[in-house]
Order: sequence, then C-alpha cells, then structure tokens
Amino acid sequence: MALRITDVSSTFLLGSVLIFSTVPYPVKSYLYNNRYVGDQVFRITPSSNTEVQAVKQLFQNLTVDLWKPNSVSLIRENSPVDVHMGWNKTQWLRRHLRQAHIHYKVLISNLQTEIEKQIGYRSSRKRRSEFQYDYEVYHPLEEIRSWMFEMNRTHPHLVDLFSIGQSYEGRPLYVLQLGKRTRPFKKAVWIDCGVHAREWIGPAFCQWFVKEALNSYQHDSSMRRLMNQLNFYIMPVFNVDGYHYSWKTDRFWRKTRSKIPKYHCRGVDANRNWKVKWCDEGASLHPCDDTYCGPFPESEPEVKAVAKFLRKHRKRVKAYISIHAYAQMLLYPYSYKYATIPNFNCVESAAQNAVSALYSAYGVRYRYGPASTTLYVSSGSSIDWAYKNGIPYAFAFELRDTGYYGFLLPETLIHPTCTETMRAVKTIASGLLKKCTK
Repeated sequence: MALRITDVSSTFLLGSVLIFSTVPYPVKSYLYNNRYVGDQVFRITPSSNTEVQAVKQLFQNLTVDLWKPNSVSLIRENSPVDVHMGWNKTQWLRRHLRQAHIHYKVLISNLQTEIEKQIGYRSSRKRRSEFQYDYEVYHPLEEIRSWMFEMNRTHPHLVDLFSIGQSYEGRPLYVLQLGKRTRPFKKAVWIDCGVHAREWIGPAFCQWFVKEALNSYQHDSSMRRLMNQLNFYIMPVFNVDGYHYSWKTDRFWRKTRSKIPKYHCRGVDANRNWKVKWCDEGASLHPCDDTYCGPFPESEPEVKAVAKFLRKHRKRVKAYISIHAYAQMLLYPYSYKYATIPNFNCVESAAQNAVSALYSAYGVRYRYGPASTTLYVSSGSSIDWAYKNGIPYAFAFELRDTGYYGFLLPETLIHPTCTETMRAVKTIASGLLKKCTK
C-alpha cells in the first residue's frame, strides 16, 4: 500500500528561493578515508580471442572492480574493458598485460584525486544563498529526501509524494507523482534513477526532471501539455541503501545492501532481480559478484515494491524509463534474448526520435537499439519485466560518458547531461500522446 506524505518541517521558502534548514554536508565527510589513493582505472582492449581468454584468466585469479562490462563473462574481442585496480595491483596488471602484448591505457591515474574533484565542485560554486538547493551538484540521500518533501509542500496542485515500501535497511521508498489533477485515469510514465548505487548522474537527472517540469509548467506549452495529459511517477533513488553506502563507505558500490546467509558478501544487482528469465545469461548465481541475481526473483524489497506498484497501475503506465550510466546509449527490450519485440517499429521510432532530440542540444551521439545486441545479453532486467507486464515502451538510458570519467562524471557536466536527456525523455513522453501506426 502506498503511503501518502502530507507534512514536513525540515525546509521552508524565502521568496522564491528553496531554503534548507540543515547545513549542507561537508565535502570532507565523503572522501572515504583516502581509501582510493593510488588506485587506477585501466582500459584494456583485447584484439583476439586469445587475448580475451588471457584477460579473463587474469581477472579470475583476483578480485577486481569491473566498470565495463560488469562481468568477466561479458568480455569480448575488440570491446574495451574498464577496470578499477587497487594501488597494490597496478604494477602487477601492467606487467601481465605487457607480457601478453595486450593493448591498454590508464584512464584515471589516481582515483582518489578524481573523487575529490567530482564532489569538490559543490564547495566552489557561487550561490545566492548558502542553503539554496543546487541542481548542478550531487546530493547525498538525506538532502534528496528533504528536497522531495519540499517539492511536495510547495507544489500541491502538481506534486504528490508517497512511499511504496521500505528498503532492506528500513528506509522509505519515495516516489513523486507529477501531473495536473485533471482526470483520475490518465496515461502515466514511470522514471526511476539510482538502481545501481555508484551511478550518481541518475538521481541528479531525476531531480533535474522534476525541477524542469515544475519550473516550465507555466511558460512552456509542450511541458504543460505533458503534465496536463500524463502523470509522471519519479523515483529519484531506487536503491536507497546502496546509494547511501556509496556516499559513506564505498564510492563504487553497485548492488543493494541485503545480507546473504552463509556469505560475507552483501547485496544483489537490482537490475538482475526481476521475474523475467531470472538468473539466466548475463546474471550470476554467486553472491560476491556484481551481477548477482539474488536468491529468488524479487528477493530485494526495493524491486518487489516497484514491481507491485507497476503491476497495480499497469493499465495506465505506458512508458517505463530507467536511468543508468555510463555508455551513451538508449536501450529497449529484449535484454535476455536476441529477438525482435512485437511493436519494434513503434519503439525503434521512439528511440530514434529521442536520440535525435538529445543530439540537438550539444551534438552528443547516443547509440540505440535492443539491449541484447547494443550492449550485452542480461536476464532479469527491469525493462524486460516492464515490457512483459504490458508496458509497451520500456527504455534504459545509459548516460554520459563513454569511459573517460566513467562513474566519476564531474559536477560541471550535470547541466549539459541532464539538459540533453530532458529533451529525449520529453520526446518519448510526447510520443505517447500520438498513436503509433507503424
């Protein structure tokens, strides 16, 4: 049952400026005790099957933090492999790659420095007020939660805040409903961000979408039309426990934070836990792997809560959009198999239009297509589940960049990334108001 939120006292307005009564979190709190000093990110490009097997063998003999792809089994010929190595393993990796004559380069030479750069921007930005909410910096969970309450309080005719359940660690799973209350059974769009904890640009985009939708409602006729004719369900942080952990302890944490009996490893990949071809190709049965599918489908309370909500509203939800990073891609079903979806022409056209709209902002190119062929095969994904459960348009965005910064996209790039993605999402939503005849 969705719990509606009607009261909050942690924020207030002064004129038209959003003010927070809590002091912003100091940057120094989030520097992880210098645990990443000397760590490096390598890009390795195996050019033959022999080199692919050699790289796989290297990584099977030690614990590594794969950034792309997210599983050793997905390493392919001529496809770049981005991997985060601890300071004490960098020379070892260099030596083995040179011996095998495998091409590589160092993308990030000191990970700690890049982390400090990423979240240092918030302290250098000039603000009208020390406490004004800033959409061009990354925010920890507590700040996002206060912001959601404030959006609910200050826009009562367009916003409704409610909880759809609790996370494993007991945190509320908040969703913002945006839209003019014109009629009870409007078509709806679901957008979730922060499924994978380390992908901070996701929650930044969800907040940006809400800000843009509310601020442009009065003067932008296209946004007003969307808000009048559609409802938007926005979940800024899907994986609340993991996101909180990525700020406090491990910047590159991906999974949820659930405990697995008999294992010291924690967490499940929330994008492999859905009840659709669960734990097949592209997912792992091992609890210590980043793509661990969980002990059973919907084992994670976060996944179960969203699935329950979408099942309940499946007749009205016409588009499901999940925001991830990084790769610069727009993906649609199927993820778990190489096959064409029945309404391929309509979905392909929507994707093409969205990518064109995105390109029009800054000339950034996105690839688009079925997830299985454009990225890789993965089972138990949210877009396949949404599509199988009657949502005709199911998309996963992989936002900027393509690996230069990886998960450490600087705060200076939040504005352009969110601006271009906003154009794409608005294009998908606008397409729902027209009948596809292809």
